[in-house]
Amino acid sequence: SVRNSADHGLETPDERLRANKSETGRITLNAYHEGGHILIEISDDGRGLNTERIKAKIIQNGLASESELDGMADAQIYQFIFKPGFSTAAAVTAVSGRGVGMDVVRTNIEKIGGTIELKSKFGRGSTFVIKIPLTLAIVSALIVESCGERFAIPQISVVELVRASADSEHRIERIHGTPVLRLRNRLLPLVSLERLLRLDRTEGDTTTESFIIVAQVGTYNFGIMVDRVFDTEEIVVKPVAPILRHLSLFSGNTILGDGSVIMILDPNGIAASTGEMTVSENAQVDAAAARDTHDHERTTLLIFRAGDGGPKAVPLSLVARLEEIDLETVEFSHDKPMVQYRDKLMPLIPIVPGMKMQRTGRQPVLVFADGEHSMGLVVDEIIDIVEDRMAVELAADRPGFIGSAIIAGRATDVIDTGYFLLQAFGDWFHAGRDKLFDGRTKAKRILLVDDSPFFRNLLIPILSVNGFSVTSADSADDALTMVESGETFDVIVSDIEMPGTNGYEFARAVSASKWAGTPMVALSSHTAPQDLERAREVGFTDYVPKFDRDALIHTLNQLLSTEKVA
Repeated sequence: SVRNSADHGLETPDERLRANKSETGRITLNAYHEGGHILIEISDDGRGLNTERIKAKIIQNGLASESELDGMADAQIYQFIFKPGFSTAAAVTAVSGRGVGMDVVRTNIEKIGGTIELKSKFGRGSTFVIKIPLTLAIVSALIVESCGERFAIPQISVVELVRASADSEHRIERIHGTPVLRLRNRLLPLVSLERLLRLDRTEGDTTTESFIIVAQVGTYNFGIMVDRVFDTEEIVVKPVAPILRHLSLFSGNTILGDGSVIMILDPNGIAASTGEMTVSENAQVDAAAARDTHDHERTTLLIFRAGDGGPKAVPLSLVARLEEIDLETVEFSHDKPMVQYRDKLMPLIPIVPGMKMQRTGRQPVLVFADGEHSMGLVVDEIIDIVEDRMAVELAADRPGFIGSAIIAGRATDVIDTGYFLLQAFGDWFHAGRDKLFDGRTKAKRILLVDDSPFFRNLLIPILSVNGFSVTSADSADDALTMVESGETFDVIVSDIEMPGTNGYEFARAVSASKWAGTPMVALSSHTAPQDLERAREVGFTDYVPKFDRDALIHTLNQLLSTEKVA
């Protein structure tokens, strides 16, 4: 539009003088924010649009008849300049004749939800008004620095900021080279921006503290390690140059107020670079591809040694903290060891029954926490943190173990966390049994819906070892988005007590969707007769007390065998 104003809008100096105008023409560019949009105005004090000339061109191109044009206002006639190939210029010049017509301009603006308007007065000038949604042009971003290089991280992906140093509550720890952060009741995997982007640190830069940007992609939380954190800024997003588009770590670039150009980091790409699965933003995902992705899901596992035999493993997401306790602080109540932990008594449960604990020295402990309960699982040595498929190939014949799997190339025992939790607190799961079930099922697809990450991570291995293929969702709304993507399941298992859309509302929505007819099992800690009756009324096939794993496996086997016979 600026080029058009200069080439077509402004007259020559002689023409301007004859029209009683100043010899020098003026083009005004104005941008401002109004009502959630950016408005860009390009105006000139030139010759304006010649309505009669435009009409002649319209008739010449066969776009409208003379009678039709007679009934149109000037504003309607001006819209014809946005038609493909339409031009009233007598000759093509290097200023505006670049092969891009006004139709291309309008198309590209409308693609991002914007509009373009034209106002003109013959002999006085023209004004183009471009309106672009603010959210598509500007984003709120956190400016960070690593090794002297600044980057922007979209604020929408940032959960919180954590300062980590040797003398603070939060310290970065390394388990066989893998950095992790103890953050409240969980271990947070960390990504070093310096290593990820292979940045060069200048000599003399001896930073003693780090800042952790806690980011969230889908249901996956991780920390990005940086040297400095600046302020949050509203930045204009510019697309990545074609030569860099294959790099998934960047989503664009921007120009800061001081004129420096910085890259905008893409948290999805960073999460993918760590090997974690990300949730696709496109709901219309190919169902077969989605199933294939699920079948090859990788899990972050903590590998450790305890007692005799080979290494043992537990999903890292279940572990709240890794501690080394001073054995002199261990107390005994009813001959059971416990330690004062965060102003409460925490039971210490050995993996090996009858294991005698030493009285002095330090002992590695895996801390599991959920709500008010915490339990320390006593181990001999923490070996490593790895990412691998947890495909249990051989079921265990002893309590406390789910079975054996090949993890990091070695036969590894996968522990049944729930068994040890019940050893610490019999009411941990409200109603649970501690014996290992031995149900036998074929590979059937189960959708597990529960807002508790702890419960999902606890139950998925249990269902997997029984031959089920499990897909999880952290809310009813997320589960319902799978309907349109073409996902199908043999059974849906859903918690009742969930924030937002609860289990009862979810069951009604399923009954009215493409999943109607899919067996549904309700999980709840409330087992009153009226609860069971309400669950059946809204469409649940069966009702199982939450954390009664034997009852759940029995119910699933029964449902699927009944379905097969039917």
